[in-house]
Amino acid sequence: MTVLTGVKAPFELTQHAIAIKQQGIDFAIRSYSHQAGKNLSLAEARALTDAGIQIGVVWETAGPHLNYFSRAQGLADGAAAYLMAQSVITQPSGSAIYFAVDFNPGGDEIEGAIMRYFEGVNQAFQAAWPGESQYQVGVYGSGACCEAMIAAGLASLGWLTAPAEFLGSRDYAAYSLKQLAAALLPVDDGKKISVDLARNNEGRPAGLFRVL
Repeated sequence: MTVLTGVKAPFELTQHAIAIKQQGIDFAIRSYSHQAGKNLSLAEARALTDAGIQIGVVWETAGPHLNYFSRAQGLADGAAAYLMAQSVITQPSGSAIYFAVDFNPGGDEIEGAIMRYFEGVNQAFQAAWPGESQYQVGVYGSGACCEAMIAAGLASLGWLTAPAEFLGSRDYAAYSLKQLAAALLPVDDGKKISVDLARNNEGRPAGLFRVL
């Protein structure tokens, strides 16, 4: 498996798919959320696939606040993400949906509210597809958060957020994806788009996919 370069974008990439592929981009991370305007669409997924770009998805919460995270919220988010993946995007079985913990929780917070949230996500996935889940659960967060969720069997893939100062992040090497610095990529008509760069970890699956 080779090292791939990707982008994370909070906006639609349909019209930029060919241009960013020409910039050496191998995959794009897009959103599932309760905000329709920022979500990946099937047309966008097909445009990215046609341009030769793999797709990753992350469920992004309302904000980086500990009080958002609970088992009930995990159930609600997990069910909504699963439905979007299956019914809207026709996301292939075996690929991943990452769930964002986009702040720096302490160890007790990870073992408490964050873990209960991922228990809810897993419960929703199991209810949607009894037996073996159709999709992998990924966690997008600090090294400590990724390590704890994977060790507890609540996630199978970890995407390491950018700040190395986050708890456990500096020495965490078992990530599937790693977020890098922000960048401006040139696209059509001399414009540039602001994205976050990312890369995979060679030899580790990242749950990326293409659509038909």
